[in-house]
Amino acid sequence: MAIRTQYDVEHSCGHAVTHDLSARAADKRAGFARWLASKDCTDCWKAARDADSESKQEWLATKRADEQEAAVAWAQQFGMPQLEGPEKALAWGERSRHQLMTAAYAALVVEGTWDWAELEEKARAVTRAGWWIDQRDADGSDLLELLDAAGETDRGTENPFR
Repeated sequence: MAIRTQYDVEHSCGHAVTHDLSARAADKRAGFARWLASKDCTDCWKAARDADSESKQEWLATKRADEQEAAVAWAQQFGMPQLEGPEKALAWGERSRHQLMTAAYAALVVEGTWDWAELEEKARAVTRAGWWIDQRDADGSDLLELLDAAGETDRGTENPFR
């Protein structure tokens, strides 16, 4: 007599599904069927995953909007110049600049001995959005060295590749 391969499983979502477990070792099928019963069926799992993706996207969009609002307000407060570059990079560049400058303030001014006005002046000179995006993962304490290393193409001179 052969060990069965088809299992009728009532999933935790309430749906009953017949599963072909022939691809599993015979001694693992019954245990796997019990495990399946503790989970939603495939259709319900996919629906929940898709809904979760939508809520994550909404959350991310809200977070980005809040970050953008803070970055714009900060740039206005400190008289930072408008960034230059492709339209799709400008907002990201503004957020990156704000986050890096905030981290630098904490590392170099609050915890260190650096003069904020000097740091601001160096940052004002770099207006290419792509430069700020490229530095987005840098440590705040490295910003002075990074700003000193910025090239002429990052400093607001005419560059056709922005």
